[in-house]
Amino acid sequence: MAGKNYTFVTQFFLTAFTEHPEWGLPLFLLFLSFYLSTLLGNTGMIILIQKNRRLQTPMYFFLSHLSFVDICYSSVIIPQMLAVLWEHGTTISQVRCAVQFFLFTFFASIDCYLLAIMAYDRYVAVCQPLLYVTIMTEKACVGLVTGAYVAGFSSGFIRTVTAFTLSFCGSNEINFIFCDLPPLLKLVCGNSYVQEVVIIVFAIFVMPACIVVISVSYLFIIVAIMQIRSAGGRAKTFSTCTSHLTAVALFFGTLIFMYLRNNTDQFSERDRVVSVFYTVVTPLLNPLIYSLRNKEVKEAIIKSLRRSKISRGN
Repeated sequence: MAGKNYTFVTQFFLTAFTEHPEWGLPLFLLFLSFYLSTLLGNTGMIILIQKNRRLQTPMYFFLSHLSFVDICYSSVIIPQMLAVLWEHGTTISQVRCAVQFFLFTFFASIDCYLLAIMAYDRYVAVCQPLLYVTIMTEKACVGLVTGAYVAGFSSGFIRTVTAFTLSFCGSNEINFIFCDLPPLLKLVCGNSYVQEVVIIVFAIFVMPACIVVISVSYLFIIVAIMQIRSAGGRAKTFSTCTSHLTAVALFFGTLIFMYLRNNTDQFSERDRVVSVFYTVVTPLLNPLIYSLRNKEVKEAIIKSLRRSKISRGN
């Protein structure tokens, strides 16, 4: 390395999907509609939970925070993506890139923690129903959510500081939709072993740890459901978990594909499509999943629509 001449990078050029100029406007309109729908759906879910007394339970308290985080999470990524599509590639400074990476890591980590907390909530509801009220108190729920935000901030801050103490040189082109870790690591020059170990260690405290909590919780839930004698009782009990399981499968499935695998290969079209799924599609689908697959939410929506019709009629 001593004999090589490096040009150090102080800004990056995002170029995702720009190799197909004809896709620019259709993708811009598609992602804009997704973003607006995400804002509308998640904001509507928060308002619905706040206004309906039947939804004033721990599960929906956690869901309201998940909706809020999804709004912030998508707002960090999609406007930048729209700029890339509109301008056929856009330049972003290293500082702005670091801020985007921190916010993405912060909100994505909170998303992981909230999904794990919701799995624990379902475990207590199914496996210890008589103790549910005493375990999932308001104070406990606030403490769990606060812990998720603090842990998300810590993870995001340490990973960002560690990642951006690395030296980037050579090409400054990132063929990706935002400043994410795998494409950034491909631009690193010099020895980055220590920083990469720190990044991986803190990543283990987020995704794999949350997957373990979710897996163990649902293992106990499945055992408890199998002990219910009637088929109708088993179906009714498991139906309270299906919405959460669907959201977990969508979010963690795409994250595992992107982060828990060998990142030495060049990014392909498939990688960018997968990244779009967990940054754009999942925040859009979450309110739909919880409204279409959840009886209480559907009843609350119908009740709210009836009230609005009555108020308009008067």
